[in-house]
Amino acid sequence: MDRTAGQHGFCRSPRQAIVASFCDHHGEEPVISGSRGSGTIFFANCNLRCVYCQNHQISQSPDAFAGRELTARSLADAMLQLQDGLRCHNVNLVSPSHCVPQILEALCLAVDFGFRLPLVYNTSAYDSVDVLRLLDGVVDIYLPDLKYSSAVVAARLSAAADYVPVARAAIAEMYRQVGAGVFLDDEGAVRRGLIVRHLVIPGGLAGSGESLTWLARDVSPHVTLSLMAQYFPSHKASHMPLLSRRITAQEYVDVIGVVQELGFDHVLAQQPGAAAFYRPDFEREKHPFQPEGPDASNRRRL
Repeated sequence: MDRTAGQHGFCRSPRQAIVASFCDHHGEEPVISGSRGSGTIFFANCNLRCVYCQNHQISQSPDAFAGRELTARSLADAMLQLQDGLRCHNVNLVSPSHCVPQILEALCLAVDFGFRLPLVYNTSAYDSVDVLRLLDGVVDIYLPDLKYSSAVVAARLSAAADYVPVARAAIAEMYRQVGAGVFLDDEGAVRRGLIVRHLVIPGGLAGSGESLTWLARDVSPHVTLSLMAQYFPSHKASHMPLLSRRITAQEYVDVIGVVQELGFDHVLAQQPGAAAFYRPDFEREKHPFQPEGPDASNRRRL
């Protein structure tokens, strides 16, 4: 599809990027949020169709933000506002995969005006390796999901039957670029590194054992793993019997056991009840999240 000619592909995006919200977010991993928040830029639309997406208001409602396209200069100004106005530790690009050309154009302008923060590429990992190679030396912190180990489940839950090979190739490329280590600044916020997120889904649908075995054996057990308990039956999931509930404590404990057996040495785990912290409302004025406390990330090291 040629967006410059007005054509819309699967992600339904126009020529310019649509930003649904940008704000200081204190609910990411502690090393990402730090003490002053992560400067999140939420891009509207998506290249997946996850039936349980907590950001479905912006990811799967293309008409909701019609007319809110940002020019490269406006996107650059948002980056600078997060740096200079809100004093965030980083700029966190949420669902950036379908907006890479627009991001790079804006970044060039922002740098000319003094932008110096680390860039977080916060992605589903449904990314082209060729595009990721263009970001080598541009992105400082990769924050991909590792969602599934089954093509059948990926097709049913996210409309992406090829998710598993695509995501694994993408994460391998991210690892090639930045390695397994996470490097922190003097304030304890990450400056460079790779953190892989894995969301535990009811009924074992995420295929956690197989996915995490691949990560440990084919990438590295030294990668920082963010094991997420925040699943909530958002969007269409509340009408699907297998997905219409939160995970049980035992389901989460079982995955923790797998993580320990595989020998991961850097793991961030969420406390039970974490779902309460992660329900954004993009119709809320100014900030999609409720006021967040000092430990809103609700994560601890194993």
